[in-house]
Amino acid sequence: MYDLIWNPKGKIPVAMTIAGSDSGGGAGIAADLKTFASLGVHGAVAITAVTAQNTLSVSRVQALTPDIVEAQIVAVAEDIGIDAAKTGMLYSSDIVETVAKTTRRYSFPLVVDPVMTAKSGASLLLREAVNALKEELLPVTTVITPNIREAELLSGHKICTRDDMVEVAKKISELGPKAVVVKGGHLPNIGKAVDVLYHEGDLVFFEAERIHSTTTHGTGCCFSAAITAELAKGASIVDAVKKAKEVVTLAIRFGLSIGKGFGPVNPMAVLYREATRYPVLKSVEKAMVKLKSSRSSEKWAPEVGINIVEALPYAIDLCDVVGVPGRLRATGRGLMEACPPDFGASSHVAKYVLTALAHDARVRAAMNVRFSEDLLKAAEALGFSISYYDRRKEPLKVKTREGMTIPWGMKQAIMRLGRVPDIVYHKGDWGKEPMIVLLGRTALDVVERFLKILQAMNPSKKG
Repeated sequence: MYDLIWNPKGKIPVAMTIAGSDSGGGAGIAADLKTFASLGVHGAVAITAVTAQNTLSVSRVQALTPDIVEAQIVAVAEDIGIDAAKTGMLYSSDIVETVAKTTRRYSFPLVVDPVMTAKSGASLLLREAVNALKEELLPVTTVITPNIREAELLSGHKICTRDDMVEVAKKISELGPKAVVVKGGHLPNIGKAVDVLYHEGDLVFFEAERIHSTTTHGTGCCFSAAITAELAKGASIVDAVKKAKEVVTLAIRFGLSIGKGFGPVNPMAVLYREATRYPVLKSVEKAMVKLKSSRSSEKWAPEVGINIVEALPYAIDLCDVVGVPGRLRATGRGLMEACPPDFGASSHVAKYVLTALAHDARVRAAMNVRFSEDLLKAAEALGFSISYYDRRKEPLKVKTREGMTIPWGMKQAIMRLGRVPDIVYHKGDWGKEPMIVLLGRTALDVVERFLKILQAMNPSKKG
């Protein structure tokens, strides 16, 4: 869960970004400030350079003078205080030396993202500034977070394997930083995205799913900013890196598809995801109450019961989907539930939604009812799109793997229609009950669609 952590002084933690601006809003201080905010810390800024860039390239760079960079840091440190800071684009050796001097003066934890080139290939750190970074800044660095290419330039060693990452991390640590994180996102031929942390003689590996995406602009900024935010809140280096890995993975997964090149990551995803938990829970609760209030809904409960589900906008797995534990059951006196809606309460209907989300982020809810040709005809007459899958044609490799039938079937239904349908059905198989599943944007939307279909089937009846 999202947690706003206050420091012992009774004020919100302050993290500073010492970096360049990105006119496209995807990297640099823009990404850093969004990351700080998403993790509950106040963000302060010391701008080192102004860049004209978008998702395709960096067209212009105007570095600020070292004295104005220093003045920004001092202004914040003397009044507000800095619980932790990070660097991004430093550009020149003079700015690097200034940041190192100011860090020594105020002794705040410093995370260094050794930004050297943009994704487009534009230089963001002058060649002569690399030595200043190694000799002046790294000795006062708490954590440095180079990617593969940056780690190679800092160490002078080629990286081809995970073992190479380990050796290079140790080599960079000799330059003075307390901890080194070599990021393995650009390392080819490795199934997962692996980062290596070398700290106080210990190695820690952080693995995450490798997400193939073009929304990766600002990845390094988001990662280093998340570490900085966690350090500002008092977390250990290991815990800070662990949290940062989770944040950046989510930010890439739910990146923003804007522009013609590499779209930006979405550092706010971690905050938005938590902010929607309560509204989604209440949405399913309201939908359940509305369904139960319909006198004719009980007879549409299949033998397995009815479930109503809704996923978070940033759902990843079943734990991000609200359902009704034990489902709604026919009692002869109406539909009844054993427990109130909760996260992770559905394993079947929720899979329809998670599969649909991969094709259309607007479809976040679903509900199952018993199979009926008449219901399908009424739905079609109302203009709802309908598709199906045949469980008898399920491949053996799918049938023999627990939990794979519904994702397979839903994909078949989507492929058949060319988009996510409003309704999916199957006619069952040996020991499997036929079923209709209605889909929509919210749980209430799905229930209202269902009741509209029932009304069309029995226009003389209400509810």
